[in-house]
Amino acid sequence: MKLFDVLLLSLAAALVIIAIYEIMTVGIGQAYWLVMMAVMLFFLYTYRKKG
Repeated sequence: MKLFDVLLLSLAAALVIIAIYEIMTVGIGQAYWLVMMAVMLFFLYTYRKKG
């Protein structure tokens, strides 16, 4: 696993944790962008692993 892949996966996991906290405090409407950023990074990670 390359360094960039590790960074992508770690950042995606961190954003998921932050998003869960934000959802619990302010709601899904305000934390939607965090959820989408985490999903985007995870999809980018899986796309890089396939190629």
